Amino acid sequence: MSEDQKKQLQTQLWNIANELRGKMDADEFRDYILGFIFYKYLSEKIELYADELLRPDNKKYAELLGDPKEGDYIIAVRTATLDKLGYFLAPNEMFHHVAQNGMTNDNLNEDLERILNSIEQSTMGTDSEEDFEHLFSELDLNATRLGKTVSQRNELIAKVLLHLDKIDFRLEDSEIDVLGDAYEYLIGQFASGAGKKAGEFYTPQEVSQILARIVSASKKELKSAYDPTCGSGSLLLRVAKFANVDRFFGQESIHTTYNLARMNMILHDVHFADFDIKQEDTLEHPQHLEYKFEAIVANPPFSAKWSANAIHLSDERFAQYGKLAPSSKADYAFIQHMIYQLDENGTMAVVMPHGVLFRGAAEGHIRKFLIEQKNYLDAVIGLPANLFFGTSIPACILVFKKCRPTGENVLFIDASKHFEKGKNQNRLRSSDIDEILETYEQRNEKDKYSHVASLDEIKENDYNLNIPRYVDTFEEEVEIDLDEVVDEIRKLDKSSAELDAKITEYTKELGIRSPF
Repeated sequence: MSEDQKKQLQTQLWNIANELRGKMDADEFRDYILGFIFYKYLSEKIELYADELLRPDNKKYAELLGDPKEGDYIIAVRTATLDKLGYFLAPNEMFHHVAQNGMTNDNLNEDLERILNSIEQSTMGTDSEEDFEHLFSELDLNATRLGKTVSQRNELIAKVLLHLDKIDFRLEDSEIDVLGDAYEYLIGQFASGAGKKAGEFYTPQEVSQILARIVSASKKELKSAYDPTCGSGSLLLRVAKFANVDRFFGQESIHTTYNLARMNMILHDVHFADFDIKQEDTLEHPQHLEYKFEAIVANPPFSAKWSANAIHLSDERFAQYGKLAPSSKADYAFIQHMIYQLDENGTMAVVMPHGVLFRGAAEGHIRKFLIEQKNYLDAVIGLPANLFFGTSIPACILVFKKCRPTGENVLFIDASKHFEKGKNQNRLRSSDIDEILETYEQRNEKDKYSHVASLDEIKENDYNLNIPRYVDTFEEEVEIDLDEVVDEIRKLDKSSAELDAKITEYTKELGIRSPF
């Protein structure tokens, strides 16, 4: 599929999404359209697999309705699909069947709700149960925002399903991820168009690419990738574009976004046994402490509040530091948590507000400990302002590694002036991304862009990591020759006097009073 065809598919899906847009807020219609796309994906995935199973009998799964042996075939398909795919859909529950009959089905919303519940229930007692549990819980098909009456709601849902039914997701072509790319596009569109609320769960693709390429640098295989604030899961999936990831781990506190992350994993053809996404508050109730991870990426909520309860001082994640991040700013609590989960040979790249570079008190103490006592900080990368949804403040990327040689330096990159200005959102160009990564990988010194600082230099700055202390971006103003300025003023004065004299001469000839 060409890039033009991919863009055409993305545009089609966005236009379908806008069928719902007039009815509700962006973060609400997001859940419906992505949920319906996911239902279509599950249907087409099971149909492809079932058709393969039924090929020896010259049968098609969607055509089993009314077949004399329909029951026997369905039992066999159910057993195989639960083991292989982790869920089951009967032929009369398939997306195409429901969409084609939607306009004449007065009970469409009830039938659709039953089918979505049936998908979840089919996994009960199986290894995939947790990954499908309450997966469609945010899709309230009886909500008045879809229409005041049942008939209006049915009509809108039927129209959206019918539009989606006409689109070929090309799941049979395992070499391309057309639907995965389109899904990511939609998630990005929702985040960019809905302000802070919808943007909480999404990291701009250009930034996520930097994080993913840093943690996967020089590695083709990663045993594990982890995101403690995983949002929609897009950042984890971005890592998989640059290295083969055996297992994905994530945690997300918001239920709606937790559902989106699980859908995103399954839709990108990640087997249910190869991802473990949990819903809980990462700092207060961590779910994966028994694991260490080879790659950690994260974009935690900037300066979020947390309990900072003194009981955490006995928590292995925080105990060795002797101090906790303040309750008003959990930034370093997230960093400490991720450091604890990082494997000895792992790399961690995390997006943070600039305040973590220079704020004092407990944060200054933790920052000094990480550098002086542990030597974990590998790089500080300053990003342009207005890159992220919901905030215009500039952010930075901190890179940590545990196995750094004693006395190893810290790379500082100031990429804050390298971007393309947008109407609502700035963005990093491919050349900007490549320059950041090339500088990071080669640890180059570039005038007004990057500096390799020794630990002694950082110590001299009292462990303040504010980037301008290390990368001088000061541009000298062009010197002004005052003699030239005076000469120019005199020339202008002389020219002005000559012009005044001419005007006086003309007014005298005309017999009127001169203005001078």
